[in-house]
Amino acid sequence: MTTIHVDVVSAEESIFSGEAEFVVLPGEAGELGIYPRHTPLITRIKPGVVRIRQAGASEEDQVFVAGGILEVQPHVVTVLADTAIRAKDLDEAKASESLRAAEEARRKATSDLEIAKVEAEISALAAQLAAIKKLRGR
Repeated sequence: MTTIHVDVVSAEESIFSGEAEFVVLPGEAGELGIYPRHTPLITRIKPGVVRIRQAGASEEDQVFVAGGILEVQPHVVTVLADTAIRAKDLDEAKASESLRAAEEARRKATSDLEIAKVEAEISALAAQLAAIKKLRGR
């Protein structure tokens, strides 16, 4: 079986590194499916879930990313995420509270820069909550 090496890293840590049959993730222009010997590609990724089918595994590893960059080479996929959290480590209550705080900060923001930063945070948190609900079947 042909595999592709996958690395998912954030600024804080390496989240996943291993051989996979395929990777699916939220690209800037839509969902991307990456298989071994894929054409080289560099693109931005949107907040959402990266699904990784490890070689010989029956289930997929899932990692929430809050955006970042994807680099694909024929035998290597690298996801450089702004933030990456293993699906099993997602905390719905914490994400909901963070979203409420960000929405309050948006109401108080005065400069265009403040507003843009808070809106980006709100977008990532909303995507995280949507991913949590989808992963938990709600």
